[in-house]
Amino acid sequence: MIVKKIKALFNRLKNSPATGEHPVSLPELKDEKVKKPTLDSKIRKKHSKGRYSRKKTGHSAKRPDKAHGASKVTTHRWSISDFCVPPLEGKTRFHDIEGIPDNVMHAIADMGFEYCTPVQAEILPHILKGKDAIGKAQTGTGKTAAFLIAAITKMLRNPVSNKRRHGTPRVLVITPTRELAMQIEAEAKALTKYCHFNVMSVFGGMDYERQRKILTDKVVDMVVATPGRLLDFYTKHDLSLNRVETLVIDEADRMLDMGFIPDVRRIIHAIPPKAKRQTMLFSATITPEVKRLAQQWTTDPVTVDIKSEQVTVDTVTQIVYIITSDEKYALLYNVIERQKLSKVIIFCNRKDETRRVLEVLSRYGINAAILSGDISQKRRVRTLKDFKNGKIRVLVATDVAGRGIHVEGISHVINYTLPHQPENYVHRIGRTGRAGSLGTAISFASETDSFYIPEIEKFIKQKLVCTMPDEDWLKLPPKRSRTKSGHPPRRRKRSSKKTG
Repeated sequence: MIVKKIKALFNRLKNSPATGEHPVSLPELKDEKVKKPTLDSKIRKKHSKGRYSRKKTGHSAKRPDKAHGASKVTTHRWSISDFCVPPLEGKTRFHDIEGIPDNVMHAIADMGFEYCTPVQAEILPHILKGKDAIGKAQTGTGKTAAFLIAAITKMLRNPVSNKRRHGTPRVLVITPTRELAMQIEAEAKALTKYCHFNVMSVFGGMDYERQRKILTDKVVDMVVATPGRLLDFYTKHDLSLNRVETLVIDEADRMLDMGFIPDVRRIIHAIPPKAKRQTMLFSATITPEVKRLAQQWTTDPVTVDIKSEQVTVDTVTQIVYIITSDEKYALLYNVIERQKLSKVIIFCNRKDETRRVLEVLSRYGINAAILSGDISQKRRVRTLKDFKNGKIRVLVATDVAGRGIHVEGISHVINYTLPHQPENYVHRIGRTGRAGSLGTAISFASETDSFYIPEIEKFIKQKLVCTMPDEDWLKLPPKRSRTKSGHPPRRRKRSSKKTG
């Protein structure tokens, strides 16, 4: 209708004399209260019974207008020039390392990384070229990001054109603990934000069928797994390992300690031979056994050795209190309460120790939770999430969780009992002072474990300063206030369960 009126007006204008007394103009359409027609509206009118018809397709007839309008909107496309990091003497920027794709750099920028850690600066130039590698480095040094950047870059450079079977990963990362698997998965998802790769973790203690469904329903590019659950899926043919291009074995020394090496050998026999894959092996300590494994599983690897003192002393203040075993509870309470600590990890050597410490903290009103091998995986995941979100003030953990806790903002780590292995001391205190921030590690040395101090000092190549706490800090904490019934809140809750 509108188009016909416009044509009629233009015809009248055309037929009117140039000096006509009554010129006709478009303002005559004002009373019609319609918009000036566009080219899109003419097309839509002409083909109203075609593919844009609402009746025939069920789609809005305005769809071409939306598409047309969208083409006019200018959106900023990210480029490396948006990632501004000034050169700094003694520091290596990610910009300075050749071969990192822009979409990976975009993710690195989003994560707030600017300068490489020592292990990243040393190892990335080699593994980005596809070389095998052996890295000696503690957790918290940035090795996870290093091997993930290399693995993602390799997938981007070698896209797969043919159709792939579900549950056939191109990258396999094997790790000893569930917590570490979840942490690597989270970092991998952040680094593949602009790459559209599917990443998943596979470990025991979680819903088997849910994990199996993801494997069988999706094309998975990267799998981060603990050995046992991975073999479960492999033996039941829910997972195929014959297309693995990159293998990462993380914390090989821990794999040895936990007895996982036979399982790892089975996994390695199921993937392509070492000549047809890239292999990266990382370990906090390179023992003779780890060396033998590395020789078997890698080809002409580059070796990177980041010394432990680079990890521990720069950002972590270490304090050792000499006390008796009977004074530990009082000192623990006062360290937390008098300094108003809000995010603390307490490490114990045994599971029964963690339970006793938790009981004491709860009795005196300190919000705490346990993270140990006795706790179910679902509960461990929930506990770690609550700790990250600040819902839990204190986490009481054994060494099984020592290498798997990667939480920003942990101000203090407390060694309630000194570890028997000096490596575990480094892993424990590495939970604080991460990413360049400052942290404090406090150790209680009593008559039962103070003799481990010389071994720790030798390992970290640093003298630990031992001191005595103030007498006030060794006084028993105040008793918790009682309820109207005369019972502490915790005891009352237990008695109600028994009588109910």
